[in-house]
Amino acid sequence: MEISDKYMRRALQLARNGELDASPNPMVGAVIVGPSGEIIGEGWHRRCGEGHAEVNAVASVQDKKMLADSTMYVTLEPCSHYGKTPPCAELIIRMGIPRVVVGCLDPFEKVSGRGIKLLRDAGVEVVSGILEKECCDLNRKFMTAHRQSRPYITLKWAQSSDGYIDGKISTKLTSTLVHKLRAVNDAILVGSGTVLVDNPILDTRYYAGKSPIKVVLDRRGRIVGNARIYSSESASVILLSDYRTLDDAMSQLYKHGITSVLVEGGRMVLQSFINENLWDEVRVEIGNKPINGNVKAPVFNGELDIADSFVVDGNRIITIRK
Repeated sequence: MEISDKYMRRALQLARNGELDASPNPMVGAVIVGPSGEIIGEGWHRRCGEGHAEVNAVASVQDKKMLADSTMYVTLEPCSHYGKTPPCAELIIRMGIPRVVVGCLDPFEKVSGRGIKLLRDAGVEVVSGILEKECCDLNRKFMTAHRQSRPYITLKWAQSSDGYIDGKISTKLTSTLVHKLRAVNDAILVGSGTVLVDNPILDTRYYAGKSPIKVVLDRRGRIVGNARIYSSESASVILLSDYRTLDDAMSQLYKHGITSVLVEGGRMVLQSFINENLWDEVRVEIGNKPINGNVKAPVFNGELDIADSFVVDGNRIITIRK
């Protein structure tokens, strides 16, 4: 293994610690290596609004004099703008770190190459593109959102072995996995019909993570304040009524700062996203028994590549990505 790969893999490992709380910011990990190859500092972006990975890594270094002869490995290009925190690129320059190794560039328009330019203009040696694919894949939701100006879209449903949607297919354990999936998305989306018929809560009560923002497609204004989606104080509700197309609806969510959305709507909503080719990931739980039900599961035209597949409580859970 190349030395740079070794430290970048450690930075990736650290970055994943922010999976539940970093969004809508990206997950980022940073490792600072001293002149003898020893790790002298580590950090990751723990929570949106708090210190970035570079800040936490620098803070963890006991002897700051060692920074003058160190290398920082960071999974994503250091920021160059003032947001909720000062620019990390300026911190690196101020602390005298002479060399920075970057996994991938930041697509966010306020950074997008400016962080690296700021470092190089200050005389910092910058190497980029180390484990670039892995670093981009870690933040595929963030990357998609800022490249396409819409949230990363995951379609999710459960179906029987003979292809019918049914809410009773999931087990207690697989329901917990669904709630984990909710926790790592900024928002969860359903149609007004699902709210009226099923009256769901759409929270993460089976998993220790924050509940996503609840989005309801409600062109006819059918949803009222006593629906159970309003029962959770930890998550806001967005009723989308004034939108022309699903693409327009997704653009509105992006303007709300939402970088990922989990679509848990009924068959009509799910099939509409499929028909418009408006999705990035699909997560399907397939039960091990036929039910000869009433509502057929959504269908795709053509073959799809399965990115992941595993079995829990006899049900197969597959993930498909474009």
